[in-house]
Amino acid sequence: MSVLAAALAEVAPTADRLSRLSQRAYQNPYAVDWPSTVEPEADWFGSPEYVSLFGTPAWSELDEKGRRRLAFHEAAGFYSLNIHGEKSLMQGLAARLYRSDLTEFTGYLHHFLDEENKHSVYFGGFCTRYARVHRARQLAFTADRPRDVADFLFFAQTMIFEEIVDHYNRVQARDRRLHPLARFINDSHHRDEARHLAFGRQLVGALWAAGAPWPQEAEIRADLDRFFTITWRDFYHPDVYADAGIADPWEVADAAWSAPAQRAHRRRVSDKCLRVLTAAGVLTEEPTDAF
Repeated sequence: MSVLAAALAEVAPTADRLSRLSQRAYQNPYAVDWPSTVEPEADWFGSPEYVSLFGTPAWSELDEKGRRRLAFHEAAGFYSLNIHGEKSLMQGLAARLYRSDLTEFTGYLHHFLDEENKHSVYFGGFCTRYARVHRARQLAFTADRPRDVADFLFFAQTMIFEEIVDHYNRVQARDRRLHPLARFINDSHHRDEARHLAFGRQLVGALWAAGAPWPQEAEIRADLDRFFTITWRDFYHPDVYADAGIADPWEVADAAWSAPAQRAHRRRVSDKCLRVLTAAGVLTEEPTDAF
């Protein structure tokens, strides 16, 4: 039995329960009442405290319209980040569908895959109607890994990405200052992600325990350290700043990444994910390059 199959056997009751919840919570992603136009300088499309320049000198230099305009373009950047992340996630899930050692778990993987595709419909619908889909900046890991290591890294990286994104979703779904469409997209994503995270947290811990001791332990931790950093780095996107009319976007991105307020923000948002990985024994220290 593979490490993944052994871990999935442990979380099978959770997967069955989540499959039933997914069936009951199904939403039609094509039934959204999209506004014909939006006003980026009149409405908030992202919580100002979660804009990547918040707490930096560049934020202080913007007037109220400029801050709202930046929040709008950062919403498009955030949704684009999700589009690219979920595209990789869907590819990874599809590659594991009907694998001979995983057939009894195919049901929940189908729900997982279906819901990620639905999320892309929401995110892509916003970006293509009102802004654009920003290019991906993440570099894929090209090193060959044994299958058990590749399985672990796939689900661990998925959990990291979804933990960070879901924190933003939860905050912005409840923020009454935001345009109703922004609240709806964040809330819809959060409702599904809550199930994915319940599955992912348990699975990552079970995977790590099932494969212990890992001969590649140092390499796995190094990969996760890099993944934390490149995931967070995408939140400081020069193309987003350029679209918002900010001069010297590359310099602004570098300055924002290093700003003390933003370093503290990244650590705070990452806290729950880091505690899950530390409690499972996956990480022994925080990925300092990200913070």
